[in-house]
Amino acid sequence: MRLVSLLPAATEIVALLGATESLVGVTHECDYPDVVGSRARVTKRALPDTHDPAAIDEAVRTQHAEGLALFTLDETKIRALHPDLMLTQALCDVCAVRETDVRALASRLSPTPNVVTLGGTSLDGIYADIRAVADALDAADEAEELLAGLHDRVKHVHETLKAAKAPRPRVALVEWTSPVYLAGHWGPEQIKRAGGIDVLGVAGAHSVPVSMDALRAADPEILIFAPCGYGVQAAAAEARACLARPEWAWAANRIVWAMDANGLTTRPGPRIVDGIEAMARIFNPSLFSPIDRRHALRVT
Repeated sequence: MRLVSLLPAATEIVALLGATESLVGVTHECDYPDVVGSRARVTKRALPDTHDPAAIDEAVRTQHAEGLALFTLDETKIRALHPDLMLTQALCDVCAVRETDVRALASRLSPTPNVVTLGGTSLDGIYADIRAVADALDAADEAEELLAGLHDRVKHVHETLKAAKAPRPRVALVEWTSPVYLAGHWGPEQIKRAGGIDVLGVAGAHSVPVSMDALRAADPEILIFAPCGYGVQAAAAEARACLARPEWAWAANRIVWAMDANGLTTRPGPRIVDGIEAMARIFNPSLFSPIDRRHALRVT
């Protein structure tokens, strides 16, 4: 089978199912595991190359207003790869190639490849997406082994917290900073399963902007900065920049962490469980092994 993955999370699912030999094309953002670095890149980003959240937000709004896609497909390259299967998503047009663009391209190829669309908005939804990819790859046994391991890891966190009667801190997971968005979808579930209480996010719902007044009034004890598309170092830099501004002065005495959003919070794939484990280490560090600095950094 010849597979083109048009979603970083899907690429990670394929890899953890042990099927990288089938992977012939990936997105420009696919960076895990290292083996995918040798695969053809078949997408491009139509947004500015910057970590300025306000500039990115303005560019996104402009592109949407003009009806333009935020990501483009290299049809010539994809055609040359002769894919049998294409993996895409229907969750967020800001985060990845649009499903409609993928299906339109697939219809122009001969033979027409199978298109599998992922759209999980919760932990169970992500597990269902893993099964969907596995079914397309005829890798059901590998999926069950992978899922059993993920379930066991989440269960271990739960049982450790329960046995210790661990305190549940109030948490805000900041997914964007200008404007401020708090994580929705699986983010509040990650916080809950890691032993925290999400102060404003709604599990399964889209991320929504919140006012600074609302965030301050929600009174989070812990702020986690994990802007969509940012690695841990960029997230830490953005957190420090925010805390230096007058509107964030109220957060000066809060616990603030930065997390690798790319790996642990915004990609709906197996490493969402890594995110739960990292959050558990932030919320109750005495109960778990030290946090991996590639996953999260303490800011204040």
